[in-house]
Amino acid sequence: MRWFSVLLAVLVSGLIYLLVMERESVFRFAGFVPEPTEDIAEAPAVDAPEQDAGSGRVAVVVLASTAQVIDSAIQLRGRTEAVRQVQMKAETSGQIVSPPLRKGTMVETGQTLCEVDSGTRDAQLAEARARLASALAGQPVAAARVTEAEALLEEAEINNRASTKLIEGGYASETRVAATRAAVSSARAGLEAARSGLEAAASTVEAAAAAVALVEKEIERLTIEAPFGGLLETDTAELGALMQMGSPCATIIQLDPMKLVGFVPETQVHKVTVGAPAGARLVSGSEVSGQVTFLSRSADPLTRTFRVEIEIANPALRIRDGQTADIAIAAAGETAHLVPPSALTLDDSGALGLRIVTRAPDTGPVATFTPVEFLRDTPEGVYVAGLPSNVDIIVVGQEYVTDGVPLTLTFREPSLTQ
Repeated sequence: MRWFSVLLAVLVSGLIYLLVMERESVFRFAGFVPEPTEDIAEAPAVDAPEQDAGSGRVAVVVLASTAQVIDSAIQLRGRTEAVRQVQMKAETSGQIVSPPLRKGTMVETGQTLCEVDSGTRDAQLAEARARLASALAGQPVAAARVTEAEALLEEAEINNRASTKLIEGGYASETRVAATRAAVSSARAGLEAARSGLEAAASTVEAAAAAVALVEKEIERLTIEAPFGGLLETDTAELGALMQMGSPCATIIQLDPMKLVGFVPETQVHKVTVGAPAGARLVSGSEVSGQVTFLSRSADPLTRTFRVEIEIANPALRIRDGQTADIAIAAAGETAHLVPPSALTLDDSGALGLRIVTRAPDTGPVATFTPVEFLRDTPEGVYVAGLPSNVDIIVVGQEYVTDGVPLTLTFREPSLTQ
């Protein structure tokens, strides 16, 4: 039976060969003629426009567009920033004697944050005040000595004048005149000494007063107070901690109002003005609004951008310092066209623009490249400027025509969905 299986395999293999490799010969032998198959032409490119061989015109799809005035908002990426933030530091040394305040506590203007032990400063103040009192007591004595010296000088001058007149009449000797003159000189020296003593007494009073003020200022520095109302970002210094000059006491931030900080490119900085309305969307999804309060006059040396600040209200303190925000600053309205993004193209020099339809007297509608300025991207399309008020824009086939190519136009509805 083995030879029968081999024979059957050979017959099946031969039949398969005839049906696959010699199919047309088998069909002719059986009297069946199959219909000839047609070659399937290669499908044309989807975007390639049709061309009329007779007229040489290229068929394109055109959108009739009319310019409209839009709010030209400046779009920025920025962050929130506390309007004020300060780290309070010690101006003197000593041990903290006040209980600490925990971070997150709301503090008022003038509220005590840290208090340093006074040590011997109270005794130093008492000593300085005693020296000031002593100096003040010595000042009237010095003034009285000046008055006395002035009186002695006046008396000596009177005696000197009398002696001079007597000697002219022969009634006094030259020795007496010399004595009176010496008395005048002595009185003048005494007056100068008394005046010097008065000035010294005044200097002593000023020095003592300065010493008192110095100690009082040192005592004032023992108490560190909040310069403005805000939120404690850190704990205040712990009770018993040793403070040195410059040691941190606490950090306070003011969150109401809040600032939005962004950086405007130099190509758009001329559109931003102080006082312009602005809004922002935070990463949390909340929207806020305010107005521009600051625009830098100096560009960042690395990015060539200008810092802009926007003040917004934050009464509930929901906005935190350092949150990312998408900022929009209102600017003067501009005339623009809303076109599909796919209609934008580049010329040979790389300039961004659109191919529009112009009418030539001899050839009719032809393609023309026009540079445009990109203004804003929206879900419905892009806004561009630099076109006439009414224009026919090629939206399909713009990549297959060049300037001056005659066109066959097919207008479409102004729907920008691509």
